[in-house]
Order: sequence, then structure tokens, then C-alpha cells
Amino acid sequence: MAKMAKFSFFSSSSPKYIPSSPSSFTSFPASPLNQNFTQAMMEETVETADSVIRKWDPNTPSFTKIVSLFNHSRKEAKEFIRCVRDLRRAMHFLVSQDSQSPKLALAQTLMQIAMARLEKEFFQILSSNRDKLDPESVSGQSSISSNSEFEDVMGSDDDDESDNEMRKAGESITQVEKASAVVMSDLKAIAESMISCGYGKECVKIYKRIRKSIVDEGLSLLGIEIYKGSRFHRMDWVTLEHMIKNWVKAAKIGVAMLFRGEKLLCDHVFSASNSTRESCFYEIANEAAINLFKFPEFVAKEKKSHERIFPLMDLQAAISDLWQDIEMIFHFDAVAGVKSQALTSLQKLKVSIHNALTDFESTIQKDSTKALTPGGGIHKLTRSTMNFISSLSKYSGVLSEILADHPLPRNTRLLESYVRTPISEDEQHNHALSVHFAWLILVLLCKLDTKAEHYKDVSLSYLFLANNLQLIIETVHSTHLRNLLGDDWLNKHEDKLGAYAGNYEIAAWSNVFMSLPEEPTDLSPEEAKIYFRRFHTAFEEAYMKQSSRVVPNAKLRDELKVSIAKKLVPEYREFYRKYLPMLGQERNIEILVRFKPDNLENYISDLFHGTPIHASSSFSSSSSSSSWKSLGCVSG
Repeated sequence: MAKMAKFSFFSSSSPKYIPSSPSSFTSFPASPLNQNFTQAMMEETVETADSVIRKWDPNTPSFTKIVSLFNHSRKEAKEFIRCVRDLRRAMHFLVSQDSQSPKLALAQTLMQIAMARLEKEFFQILSSNRDKLDPESVSGQSSISSNSEFEDVMGSDDDDESDNEMRKAGESITQVEKASAVVMSDLKAIAESMISCGYGKECVKIYKRIRKSIVDEGLSLLGIEIYKGSRFHRMDWVTLEHMIKNWVKAAKIGVAMLFRGEKLLCDHVFSASNSTRESCFYEIANEAAINLFKFPEFVAKEKKSHERIFPLMDLQAAISDLWQDIEMIFHFDAVAGVKSQALTSLQKLKVSIHNALTDFESTIQKDSTKALTPGGGIHKLTRSTMNFISSLSKYSGVLSEILADHPLPRNTRLLESYVRTPISEDEQHNHALSVHFAWLILVLLCKLDTKAEHYKDVSLSYLFLANNLQLIIETVHSTHLRNLLGDDWLNKHEDKLGAYAGNYEIAAWSNVFMSLPEEPTDLSPEEAKIYFRRFHTAFEEAYMKQSSRVVPNAKLRDELKVSIAKKLVPEYREFYRKYLPMLGQERNIEILVRFKPDNLENYISDLFHGTPIHASSSFSSSSSSSSWKSLGCVSG
């Protein structure tokens, strides 16, 4: 039997089984009759175990050397585990009676053979059932393994009861989960048997070795590599952005499935020992998890412009979304470093994101482009800024956390009057974010005021402000910004837009409005001719100048046309109807009276498309197409 004592699946020698203190057997009756009976029973147990255990001796040349006990016959596997348990109890008794007993020596030899077999079975089950121990299958067992319906089929004393319970549990789970449940149960039974017999070290060594390689391989397949800070300094942004997108997807799978599944498996297999399962999970997952959460920290340390804030917020959102899982999976002291690393990455990301926000605000304030937008159209700064702000608003959850720690370092009472007072707790949480967005838009509006001053034409300045404010309002109205800034903000800025439009009309068209008599009065033919000339000259000048103006927004464009036409056409129509008959005998009346009221409306309808009109081509063609021979045209 010396040969058996040297067998070990992974090591050159196996320790000789030394039973624990026999104190657990002090309850045996002390009378000589009972003691002899118990001794005979224990010796019989050893003899029974001898036939069962030797059959599966991994060093014998029989078929059992290459066949898996647990795959070959579950009934024999149960019997084997039960024999090991009974053998351990017999050894406890025998060592308490006679430590030199031949039966004890035999029992020790049998125990080493049994442990060699279980060690081999443990390795084979772990190695050959990777598909049944994948994270998704294992996660499916979480509710089952914690439920009393699913007892360990290998460790139960009542086989029939265990089989019944297994069948009940099987009714509620899929075939894949059933197979996974069986494998997990086998591993648990072997682990508990080996640990109780003093072979826990061998069992744990096998488990750590195989499961760690599986976790590492799984992360590698997800695109997670060993991260080093020096590499990030030399990395171009396109490559880094691709890595960030991949990391966000991989982290969700890695934490919610891979690490969670591994934790569940570890807890199940080593449920009998807190210290063992914690030690195993630490060895398997700690290094890989810390490496996983180092990536966001390395990214956050790199200096980047504000345009690259969105991948940073994606990283922060990913960690925040996973935080509940992180706390649940890495809850004990040995793996506290994982939570610490994830928290460090979160803090670094927050700082980097806040710096990017500050850089964005500074970019608006420092914009020094002096090129005027043709026709008073929308400035590229307005488009880029509002696109950026509207994209930021999609990350309100991430930004609320950051801005709560970094409130605006200025008096925001004026800003707060523009955004609605928070009512609910969620609104209160977003209030700092709302104020910050209002501030960024105010910074933009101030910069636009400065740029408007560069126009020499006052009317063009107001049109420029109106166009750009219209885009700002439209962006707020059509995005998540509306929920953050509220209807009060929109109403106040729409009023401001109306004021800009009104000031534009006054500056651009006041000479035309004032070219007709202010109050109804009787004019002489000569006075009427003066007013016709004055009106036509003023309108031509205004029209030619305003024809190059542009209003991109259809709604604002139509509102301006309608407003100008309402102020101009009715007054001119009345003047035209009253005084044109006086001039019926005038020569070249088509030159003196160039516009019919309907022509006036047509001209106005063509405004704000940014197409300059020249008098020689437009107004002359209009007059030549009009028939002035009959004064019946006054009805037009």
C-alpha cells in the first residue's frame, strides 16, 4: 500500500490522513458491550469501503483508470461519496480507541486512494464541463442554489428524497440549467468531501487554477487586455475611442455575467466554508477585476479637449450602472481593492469631465472669429455650441452627480429665475444641472451680442441675434433641454426673440413705414406725387438691402413677412386707392407709381432667402408688365 500513499493528481505526494480530534465521537456508549458492537460496526464500515474505493483506484490498470466515476454511474458516485463519509467517521472512532489498529492503517490507505480519485474527478468535471459552468448557466442557478428545493443530491442521507427534490427543481428550469445544476452539485459534493477529510488544499488548488484561466480567457475574448499607463500616453484618439466603446460593452458582460457567475459558482461549491470561498474568489477574480477597472482611470488621466467628454461620460455611466453589482460581488475584505479601484476611476472621471466642461465654457468665451455671418444668418459657434449642449443633456444623470460636487462659483440667482423651481426630488437633483445649462447658454448669448456689434447695419445686428436665438430656442424645445430648463425659460427667451424681431423691423423698414402720411388727410396732386415718389424710393432701398438677408427658420421667416406686410400693405393700399385717380392725366404714370399693392405683397414674400435683388432687373420688369392705360387698376 506504500504505492498508494504517494499518489496525488497534481503533487508528488499526498498527505497521510490524520483524523480530527475524536471529541465528536464521545457520545458513543461507554459500556463494554456497546463499545465492542460499535467497534465491530466501524471495522465493517472500513471493509465495505475497501471494495467500493479500490474499484475506483486511479492507479489500477482497470477501465476505471480512464473512466469518470461521476459520468459512468451517478448511483456509484453517490455510494462512493457516502463510503468516504462513513470511512471518515470510522477513522475518528478507531483513532480514539486504538491508534495502532490495523484497520486504522487500512482506512488511512483507503482514504488516500479515495482522495486521489476525488481529486481526479474534481479536475475532470471542471475541465470537461466548461459549457455547463459558463456564467449564464451558473447565474441561472442562483435562485435554485439558495432555495431549499434544491438540496445537494450527493450529500443527502436520503437518496429517494434527494431525487424527488431534484425532479421538482428540474420542472422549473431549462435543460441547460439542469445539466449545470448537476455539475455544480457534483463539484460541491466532492469539495465538501475533500475538505472534511483534510484535502481542502488540493481541492482548492485545482479549482483556482482552472477557474482563473477561464475568467482570464473570458475577459480576453471580450477584448480586455492587461492595461499599462505608459501605453495610453502614445495612443491616438481614434484607437482610444474604439477601446472605450469596447470596454463599456465588455465591462457590462464581465461584471454582470462573468464575475457574478464566478462568485455564484464559488459560493455554491464551497458553501461549507466562508474563508475558502472568499479565498478562491479572490485568487480567481481580484487581479482581473482590478485590471478591468484601471482602464477608466488611465483614460481619465489623459489630457483631452471638451469634444472628447462624451466617451468619458460613457465610462462613468457604465461604472455607475454596474455599481450595485460591484458592491454585491466584491463585498468582502479580500476583494475590497476592486471596489476601491472602481471608485478611484469614478473620481478621476468626474474630475476629467468637470475639466472638460470648464474647457467648453472657456472655448465659448474665448471664441475670437471676426468673420461676419452673411445675411445675418446663424453663426457656426451657435450651431456647434447648441449641438454640444443638447448632447450633454442626454447625460443628465452623470452630469448631475458631477455638478452637485462642483456648483457654479458665481451668483446664479438671476439664472435660477429663468429655470423652474424644483418640486420633486428628481427635479431638485437636476436643478444644479439646469442652472449650469442656463449659464452655458447665457455665455453663448453674451458672445453673440458681442459679435452682433461688428455689423455696421443695426437692422442686420438685430436679425443676426433673432436668427441665432431662434436656433437656440428650437434646440431647447426639441431636446431633453426642455425638461431641464422648463417652459418659463422658453417663454422668456421667446419674448426676447420677439423683441429682436421687432427691433429689426423698426431699423430696417421704418423709413418705408414713415414715407406715407401718418394720418388721413386731403392731399393735392403734387403732394400725392411727392408721397408716391418718397414711398417708392424708400421701399426700393429697403427691399434691395433686405433681399440679401437670410432667415433660415421657416416659422420666423413667415412671421417676419406677415408682420412687415401687415404694417405696410394696408396703408399703401388705402393711399393707392385714394390718390391714384388724381394722377390719371399724368404722363409716364407707370414710372411715378411703380407698385400696385399686390405687387408689394409679392416682393415681401420673396424676402429672407439671401438672394440680392438689383433695381434694374426687378422693379423695371414689374413696371413694364403693368398696364396703366386704364385707371380701373385702382381696385388692385
